Amino acid sequence: MLDVGQANELKLAFRRAGYSNDEIKRLCEGDTLADVRNVLLGLAEIKEMEHIIDCDGDPFVPSGWRVEKHEKSGFFKWDPKAVRLYRSKFQYGSKHIGSDELREEMMGKSVLPANVLDYLIAHPHLIPKAWKKEADGYTTHIFFWGTIYRDPDGHLSVRDLYWDGGKWHWSYNWLSSGLHNNHPAALRVS
Repeated sequence: MLDVGQANELKLAFRRAGYSNDEIKRLCEGDTLADVRNVLLGLAEIKEMEHIIDCDGDPFVPSGWRVEKHEKSGFFKWDPKAVRLYRSKFQYGSKHIGSDELREEMMGKSVLPANVLDYLIAHPHLIPKAWKKEADGYTTHIFFWGTIYRDPDGHLSVRDLYWDGGKWHWSYNWLSSGLHNNHPAALRVS
């Protein structure tokens, strides 16, 4: 039988691990706790899921937009260590670089397509916490240059990922705009 002290230990453990009320409820449903007990008894093991992103597939296209260019790059096994946030030397300090110039600089680099952005939006727990804010406090917008769109007004655009209001969102930037230090490009580490 579970006594009050053990119940309190469980409560503190759930709090330390960052469990939400919904997650605790899900843990108590069905055979989930029996499965956890099997792990504790050495009868089963937990294997972390692999997150494989199809970068050859068609990317999400917002309503009224079209894909201008999509660099297919095979399957990408998600690992934050396999992604590097790239900034041009013209993006540091108070400098900025035009999107068209940065697009030229991105040529030949292993840019990630919007498929990765959309996968991360669907699986936000995979996104590194370090991507939320720059040290100077500005919101970081991480650009996925492997997919270039044309918006309904005819502007070439690149979509980006950013943190705001307690969750991840996507936005876009016209290629005619300037990019600052808080606008890195997501590159695949070779």
